[in-house]
Amino acid sequence: MTTAWPERLRHVVVEGPIGVGKTTLARRLAAEIGAELLLEDPGANPFLAAFYEDPSRHALSTQLFFLFQRVDQLRALKQGDLFRGIYVSDFFFDKDPLFAALTLADDELALYRKIFEHLAPQAPVPDLVIYLQATPRTLLSRVRRRGVDYERGVSEEYLADLSEAYSRFFHEYRTSPVLVVNSERLNLVDRPEDFALLLRRITEMRGAREYFNLG
Repeated sequence: MTTAWPERLRHVVVEGPIGVGKTTLARRLAAEIGAELLLEDPGANPFLAAFYEDPSRHALSTQLFFLFQRVDQLRALKQGDLFRGIYVSDFFFDKDPLFAALTLADDELALYRKIFEHLAPQAPVPDLVIYLQATPRTLLSRVRRRGVDYERGVSEEYLADLSEAYSRFFHEYRTSPVLVVNSERLNLVDRPEDFALLLRRITEMRGAREYFNLG
């Protein structure tokens, strides 16, 4: 660990819509503070490519696969484990229904919600959520630039709907402290000073909801 890290932050989640930079920040943060890294693995989802081709047909199977994948990953984070290590993840179990509500038909959504509510008590509450934001146009540009085959069908309209769903969710969310980060001008790859400023903001955070914007 190269940074003095607050003892109160044992489980940190980085969240935001597709293309916003969740995984990049989670990797940088985990490496900096010597944390264990928990990453979503979309490439392991056998339904994802088909979902982008035909969402109405493959949404439920795609969503359930991700749901069970996240449960398996978070199973290691039992209360005792959180006192022995630091964990950084690029997914937040509580926001999983966002995607379900956007993509599932009513009967499928009802089934999904029953399964989610059954599994939700197994998920630990994070000590901090870092919520990354960017405009749909910026998100689309980043998605296109990384060139993942199954993401070719992602549209700006879908990203706009997803971003709006995230905004509504975090507007109401009060369970954990939230640092809202405008990532439009945040460059964690080429500008180390950007990461240093954000890291300082994270470690100095004291309120239930604070904001970071490079301006």
